[in-house]
Amino acid sequence: MKHLLLCVDGSHYTQPACAYAAWWATVNDADIHTVYVSDLHQFEAPVFADLSGSLGIQPYQGIIPQIQEMEKQKAKIISNAVTDFLDAADFPEDRRKFEHRTGFIVDTVEEMQSLKDLIVAGKRGEHADFASGHLGSKMERIVRASHVPVLVTSREFQAVSKVLFAYDGSKSGEKALLYIRDNAMFRDAELHVVSVAEKGHSERYAGYLRDAERELKNAGLSPICQALGGEPEDMIASYVEQQSIDLMMMGAYGHSRIRHLLIGSTTTEMIRRCRIPVLCFR
Repeated sequence: MKHLLLCVDGSHYTQPACAYAAWWATVNDADIHTVYVSDLHQFEAPVFADLSGSLGIQPYQGIIPQIQEMEKQKAKIISNAVTDFLDAADFPEDRRKFEHRTGFIVDTVEEMQSLKDLIVAGKRGEHADFASGHLGSKMERIVRASHVPVLVTSREFQAVSKVLFAYDGSKSGEKALLYIRDNAMFRDAELHVVSVAEKGHSERYAGYLRDAERELKNAGLSPICQALGGEPEDMIASYVEQQSIDLMMMGAYGHSRIRHLLIGSTTTEMIRRCRIPVLCFR
């Protein structure tokens, strides 16, 4: 992964997202393209809202330049914060850039992803403290829109030494398996591979696990493989906690999950519940 897109918004999740981006880019000799997107809704919504004549379109149009100037100042503050953090991490200046756009973050991701190999973004955004039990809606849309892997970062950074790969034999899981097989960064990590069997399908999922183990061992890796039974969300979350996992990898869609309107329900639940970064593959 040589080209990394880091999405920031100035929330509490920005600094750990920067930390994970710097770590990932350093290990993979990649560059970091940071983008902050001023949401276009804040410029458009009040014009179309029913304000009962209390403000009206004409006065509002006079406020737009002030909102634009505030966003420029906010982008400058965020840019300086990202620069300071990457400086402190000794990340090379010639391998990073910062860009401020106005629009919608999902549109930006869709536009830029063809030139990127990985997207990094915090699990929640600026309103995280008001909805601490929920996955950010923008984050879910980013995962759904992206055709490259998305690293969903947690609120705190921690060094990665134990990696969990939750494998279910799906096409997106297969992509994750091949990435682990071919990426040297996992050779120094303690790699756990877990398959959680849906009711009545234990043999099928055990087969997926055997296939993954064989693929990884043939590549010179030494995975710790576990076949589990029960609800995937509960079993995986429990395994993460018991084994002190630092990073989880999984396909964004499973065999029997909703595919069009939402990312896979197990993926959504894992991102929401686990206090570690999750790397999702489409």
